[in-house]
Amino acid sequence: MKVSAQAVAVWGKIAPSHSITAIMITDDQQTIVTGSQEGQICLWDLSSELKISSKEILFGHTASVTCLAKARE
Repeated sequence: MKVSAQAVAVWGKIAPSHSITAIMITDDQQTIVTGSQEGQICLWDLSSELKISSKEILFGHTASVTCLAKARE
């Protein structure tokens, strides 16, 4: 089975001052989660038109976020 995906720029026209080291899309494909080299986790809303807007930034990690996982019921 062949799967294709469109490339999406997460930051728009100007790149963020942090480096994305991990990325994950939720099962409903409405939220993108990114981890950064600076220890931040960012949540992004993804519209059906593939427009991305920032939702939340989570601070507190003292090292790079290099892996993201989601919990299952």
